[in-house]
Amino acid sequence: MKQSSRGGLGRMAAGLLSVLVGSALAGPDLTTKHEKGRCAIRGHCGKQGFFGSDLPCPDNGLAKKPEAEIKKKLVDICGDKWSDTDVCCNEEQLDALSSNLGRASGIINSCPACKENFFNLFCTFTCSPDQSLFINVTKTEPKGDKYLVTELDHLVSDEYGSGFYDSCKDVKFGATNGKAMDFIGGGAKNYTEFLKFLGDKKFLGSPFQINFPRPDETKFPDMEPQAKDAHPCNSTDPKYRCACLDCGGSCAELSEVTEVKQCYVGLLPCMSFAVIIVYSVFLGLLCLAVTGHAAYQSHSKNKSERLRLLQDLEPSDDEDEGDIVHNVGMLDRPTKHYFVNTWCDRMFSRLGYVCARFPAITIITSLIVVGLLSLGWIRFSVETDPVRLWVSPDSAAAQEKAFFDEKFGPFYRAEQAFLVNETGGPVLSYETLAWWFDVEGRVQRSWPFDQVCFKPVNDACVVQSVTGYWQGDFGLVSPHSWQDDLTDCVGNPSSCLPTFQQPLDPHLLFGGVNESVLDASAIVVTWVVNNYAEGTDEIQRAMDWEEGLKNLLLAVQGEAKDRGLRLSFNAEISLEQELNKSTNTDAKIVVVSYIIMFLYASLALGSTTLTVRSILRNPATALVQSKFMLGIVGIIIVLMSVSASVGLFSAAGIKVTLIIAEVIPFLVLAVGVDNIFLIVHEFERINISHPEGTIPERVSRALGRMGPSILLSATTETVAFSLGCAVGMPAVRNFAAYAAGAVFINAILQVTMFVAVLALNQRRVENNRADCFPCLRVGRADTNYLNGGMGHGAGEEGGLQRFIRRTYAPSLLGKKTKVAVIAVFLGIFTAALALFPAVQLGLDQRLAIPSDSYLIPYFNDLYDYFDAGPPVYFVTRELNDTQREAQKQLCGRFSTCHQESLANIIEAERKRPEVSFLAASAANWLDDFFLWLNPENSKCCVNDDGKPCFEDREQPWNMTLYGMPRGEEFIDYLDRWIQAPTTEDCPLGGAAAYSKALIIDKKHLTIPASHFRTSHTPLHSQEDFINSYKAARRVAKEIEKDVQTEVFPYSKHYIFFDQYLSIVRLAGALLGSALAATFVVTTVLLGSLRTALVVTLVVAMTVSAIIGSMAVMGVSLNALSLVNLIICVGISVEFTAHIARAFTFPSRATMERAPRHRFRGKDARAWTAMVNVASSVISGITITKILGVGVLAWTRSKIFDIYYFRVWVALVLWASTHALILLPVLLSLFGGNGYVDPESEGGLEQDLRNRQYPSLLGDDDEYLSDE
Repeated sequence: MKQSSRGGLGRMAAGLLSVLVGSALAGPDLTTKHEKGRCAIRGHCGKQGFFGSDLPCPDNGLAKKPEAEIKKKLVDICGDKWSDTDVCCNEEQLDALSSNLGRASGIINSCPACKENFFNLFCTFTCSPDQSLFINVTKTEPKGDKYLVTELDHLVSDEYGSGFYDSCKDVKFGATNGKAMDFIGGGAKNYTEFLKFLGDKKFLGSPFQINFPRPDETKFPDMEPQAKDAHPCNSTDPKYRCACLDCGGSCAELSEVTEVKQCYVGLLPCMSFAVIIVYSVFLGLLCLAVTGHAAYQSHSKNKSERLRLLQDLEPSDDEDEGDIVHNVGMLDRPTKHYFVNTWCDRMFSRLGYVCARFPAITIITSLIVVGLLSLGWIRFSVETDPVRLWVSPDSAAAQEKAFFDEKFGPFYRAEQAFLVNETGGPVLSYETLAWWFDVEGRVQRSWPFDQVCFKPVNDACVVQSVTGYWQGDFGLVSPHSWQDDLTDCVGNPSSCLPTFQQPLDPHLLFGGVNESVLDASAIVVTWVVNNYAEGTDEIQRAMDWEEGLKNLLLAVQGEAKDRGLRLSFNAEISLEQELNKSTNTDAKIVVVSYIIMFLYASLALGSTTLTVRSILRNPATALVQSKFMLGIVGIIIVLMSVSASVGLFSAAGIKVTLIIAEVIPFLVLAVGVDNIFLIVHEFERINISHPEGTIPERVSRALGRMGPSILLSATTETVAFSLGCAVGMPAVRNFAAYAAGAVFINAILQVTMFVAVLALNQRRVENNRADCFPCLRVGRADTNYLNGGMGHGAGEEGGLQRFIRRTYAPSLLGKKTKVAVIAVFLGIFTAALALFPAVQLGLDQRLAIPSDSYLIPYFNDLYDYFDAGPPVYFVTRELNDTQREAQKQLCGRFSTCHQESLANIIEAERKRPEVSFLAASAANWLDDFFLWLNPENSKCCVNDDGKPCFEDREQPWNMTLYGMPRGEEFIDYLDRWIQAPTTEDCPLGGAAAYSKALIIDKKHLTIPASHFRTSHTPLHSQEDFINSYKAARRVAKEIEKDVQTEVFPYSKHYIFFDQYLSIVRLAGALLGSALAATFVVTTVLLGSLRTALVVTLVVAMTVSAIIGSMAVMGVSLNALSLVNLIICVGISVEFTAHIARAFTFPSRATMERAPRHRFRGKDARAWTAMVNVASSVISGITITKILGVGVLAWTRSKIFDIYYFRVWVALVLWASTHALILLPVLLSLFGGNGYVDPESEGGLEQDLRNRQYPSLLGDDDEYLSDE
């Protein structure tokens, strides 16, 4: 492998180890004498090959006094301590030593201790007058009349070797943000590896073998190891003390991070432990109370029986007076009217009469209004950009991204591929390399890659790939030595620079590495593409190339499979394309779900006046009594409300999101169908109880009865959804607006347009005309149905209604049952609260895309094989870096840098990655700029006359910063540095590493913005990504304490995880506000603070149970699940509102027929509410949602399965059980006062499936005879 890029540092190593000179001898002069003042090697004796380096001659002679010129050179190179001593070196050697140490100086001179120890090692090795004490020549080779040293032993004490290594192991090389040890020590992990790397004979390394054996008196008699004290990097001598960036011992201790710690009791979070303890205490007290009550009751019963035996009581004549009271429950019946309910009843009655009296005008007006609102569809647009969906434009993350993009340009577009050997064997072979070189060649030849790729230096594109070690030229790959070459390059990346002249980090190139990169099971390739502002021709060109890359790599996947490998990849355009594709994956499932709910609604509406017996008796009756068309109109109204809402908010500029398109129709259908059921069935009851009235009068009564109930649920849901509009997250805000609008418009259309259609439908029925075909008259239909008459089967009580009346309601309201219900549901509530901490945050991208997407394997490989974290930038705004104080706040490599400067804080945080998630030191442009000015780096900043810039400066360059430029001079030098390339002679040039890292304002002599790059630790989960963002925010706040300006962190993934910093608080605020709105609206419309409190409590317990279920079912908290939780509040209110209203305004006719002598007061009203509307909740709400949600079980989309199906299953389960079991019990115990129902005279609320009880109008005993 012949690469010119390797030559510089290779020649440095070779020169440092061959700058020894000696005299010509007739024979090899091995080191036979080991004593002070005697040399071991001296002089250049020639080369082993044409391209080799000069090798030293063996020379065991005495050290000599140097000439004045040689002494001056030696002191200039090695320091004043060499000013008065004999030496074993000459001028030729010192010239070579100076040249090679100069190359090393550019890498390590930021740490004075490391530099001093490094220089001391080679100065002592080269010129020490006592060479023979620690150097022993073991092999020589003749070269003409001279001998060349080919191997020697160099004794170094353990203390010196360890101190030398420790002083250099953490030194950073700023241009690459890597460790200097990777350059000077091959990435050594200890001092023996470090010395071995320096001494091993290898290509572009040491030209002869230098062994560093451990000192041993028996093996090396008369020899003493080189044992000068090595300067520690945290030396108390300011002359040698290194900065925190290069020396962990120099760092200030950071305060402990307390925010990442969570309270645990054993394995349980403290919250979970606390609620379990509280519930256990409550359960214990409850058991104690029940036991005591039972004992007291038994004692009272026995005492009463004993008293009866002692008394001869005659039956009293008054005992029969109890029969006067038909039902004791009526003793506590409500007698007061609630003015709000009375007013609502009156208003809805008038509205119903007008709409039924003028149905055509009502329908046409409704259509015109909806049509006008729907004109907003002209401005309809769907938002698919994930950034605009999940991040508020006013949020810190969005503003910071905009600032970063404006100042430094949009973050690069990264295209990445993984080549994996899934068999567990190594992925690399000579044949695989040949094929992959060809694949990369095809990629780079594809148009217009050369125009869109990122080129930091000259015309070379940045491609992070293993092929870069051979500069992308397969001709440089040797079939015999490629493995050794690759290992050498990985060990010393600076010797194998790719065409873009930046060392390749092995962590970015290999995955599944065990002992060596040769056994890696995956290689990683990254193409870096320039990014541009949206809507520009440049960004379109980049996206066109990415589309071509995607198609090319999809084809290459087949080639990889033929070779027993697997290729996965991701282009920048891939994720958005696949996200959009996933919305169509289960369109059929969603449509089927809607159709099933629609069919059920249509059929269930007709069952009000149709029974199996009546159809068998006269099938023609079904043609008239069917309400299929009424159901269709109800569904059309739902769609109209959605259309009107979309039009209204589209006209207002609020974009539709995919969540809205998928969820809003389902939500409105689920809510709207229930209200249709209530109106239709109440109207049929009125037809039976008030057959003498006209159609408008009957419609008026029905809407007067049901209108307030619809108002209660619709108002609560609309307010709850509207609260979401205050949220900054666009996906949630837009959903809330569309949902609130659709629910509100739907409710208005139901009490106007639907009521008008209902009146027309009743005219059709009374005219004996067929459903769906009103022009056809059905002559054989049973005329007893007309005008509400009693036909065969019309008075039949449904099986569900009968079960609730006879069995369920009486059993539920028993005392023992109440205790059990409260205990069980409080247990559920406790379990749910205990599970709250187990709910994870995040949205795994693999769930959001189709299960068969080509991105799924890529994300799996990213988590499994990519051993590097994303880059992170700490950005400073409006800090005048030209002034000394600001420089002290940013720098890290100089003695006067603030201890809590930006560089030092990041370096200290890097040393605790478990809480900071930072893996690397900051690439500090200010430090590297000042080091570039160092005159010792003679090839860096050079004046026109060829001299170093600061060589003869009046204020010399020094580590205290006081010789550094300021103001205009700072800007002038900075402008030169930012254009300086990175070369072998000067690796500190700023063009490649920092060309886009800072903005220079030459007019105002300031730096408006600059960034300092580091990287995160490998992030393998949503939790890691979220915590890394939190940690970066915390670190930025720490930096701001010292840097007197705003500092913020930026990484490409932050904007997607910004929501999780506040989503828990946001969820609490939204749900709390929704519950508060529920409480206020319920209080106003029901007139009872206690009843409203019970309803709100039940809704809160329902939502809590759903959140607990999310933890069990693996549903994490994110914007999707937050939207669903808001839906849960609204639908939970739908489940509870009708029961609560029936409890507050009980039907007198039903209440009079409660089981005799069993219920009174609240129990009687709770029984009445259950008999009236429990079956409505079951058949009209629960079954509708079960059918609609059940279909989603067949979804193939993971995101639908997890975030819709699972959450909605939990919603139906917990909302129905809490409403049908817990709510009646709590109302019977803690409910508020009841009021007279203005519409209860002569009417009776029935079940949604079968509401009419004609038997109630007859003999009461017939109704109660089955008990």
